[in-house]
Amino acid sequence: MSDILVANSTVNNKRNVLMFAIPSLLGLFFFLAPLNVADSFTFPLALMAKGVKSVLGDAILPTVTAVICFSAFATLVANVLKPNFIVQSTLLSRLFVLSPSWVVVRVLGALFTLAALHQVGPELIWNGNTGGLVLHDLLPSLFVTFFFAGLLLPLLLNFGLLELLGTLLSKVMRPVFRLPGRAAIDCISSWLGDGTVGVLLTSKQYEQKKYTTREAAVVATMFSPVGISFSLVVLTQVGLENYFVPFYATICLSGVVAAMIIQFLPPLSYKKDTYIDGTEPNSNDELIPEGQSAVKFGYQLALERASKVKSLSSVAKEGLHSALDMMFGVLPVVMAVGTVGLIIAEATPIFTWLGAPFVPVLEMLNLPEATAAAETVLVGFTDMYVPSIIAASSIDSDLTKFVIAALSITQLIFMSETGSVILSSKIPVNVFELMAIFVLRTLITLPIIALCGHLIF
Repeated sequence: MSDILVANSTVNNKRNVLMFAIPSLLGLFFFLAPLNVADSFTFPLALMAKGVKSVLGDAILPTVTAVICFSAFATLVANVLKPNFIVQSTLLSRLFVLSPSWVVVRVLGALFTLAALHQVGPELIWNGNTGGLVLHDLLPSLFVTFFFAGLLLPLLLNFGLLELLGTLLSKVMRPVFRLPGRAAIDCISSWLGDGTVGVLLTSKQYEQKKYTTREAAVVATMFSPVGISFSLVVLTQVGLENYFVPFYATICLSGVVAAMIIQFLPPLSYKKDTYIDGTEPNSNDELIPEGQSAVKFGYQLALERASKVKSLSSVAKEGLHSALDMMFGVLPVVMAVGTVGLIIAEATPIFTWLGAPFVPVLEMLNLPEATAAAETVLVGFTDMYVPSIIAASSIDSDLTKFVIAALSITQLIFMSETGSVILSSKIPVNVFELMAIFVLRTLITLPIIALCGHLIF
């Protein structure tokens, strides 16, 4: 198959070269190009989202609320009344025909959003530490980011860029992480941009049979951290922004080690190496023919992929469908699951109890104020910003604050955003598996971060 592909000169025509090059370069620019704006680091997708958010101003919260409430209403209609125009539509049925548990989640998301917007009902639901935090601080950014990410993702997925870069990086990703080379793009998208973009990119590739079940689960839970810009926000919260370079180097080191180890442990090791439809992957995927360079073979694969694009309008339509899928499907889940998690953290001592066993661990790692720090170790499962807020107000040691801030990022999974996005995607990971992976990441990265912290302070 690969020999036929390489020998096929028909893919090397000017049309396919331009169809590969122009959209792919635009995709790299929007998702990965670093920009320095007003002395702060960002990238074009985030800049566009920030601009739209600024234009919408005070209207963004009612807009987000309307989207979530419409999603819940349409889901109820689709699953209770089952009108033909929804059931017989591929797009509408995918958006709104769901299992009973997801119907409940969307309705809860709508109720929580209305309560937080109008500050009605029990204060525990809508105050600034629970539902109010999710609605005011998280959803507006997610709303505009999902819109642009959905529209622009086809630039990365449909025109050959992943085929080229996947082939080039397969010699690293396969032996080190047992992943196809294209997984590096998900990782870069997350590191330079936002973890949710990485998860969405992974989910789309899983649906397109580019990842097996195991690969998709590993990429989503190991390679989708928050972006560089938000990492700086977390470090600034604890007053250590001057240490950003060693801080981010620590995150990268501990994250790589965690990815190398956890893929061999349950629950990820139990995931099947089959595609979403149960078929086996081709053992020759990304296998570079003997005597041929990775660059040339990857380029031929890219042109072959670009040759399959028959209409730009169909690609634009796919992007619009992806954007709708994210806004109607993910936003209600983030609101529902994030609010419940923060209520548990705010109203119960559960995370204090769960953190108690970490006191001797932190003391063994020679971290000051171990008792106060232990309370932050697992609370990040609800929202990764919470540990830094607690550390800033209750801990004096710079070393301990450094470790808590870095740990909250390397834990990666937090239910107010990334965890909810994973659960609402097609990636086959449930909430209990996310909890297990969160704990494993904590146990593996904590000693590495503490060691780095002792070298720095």
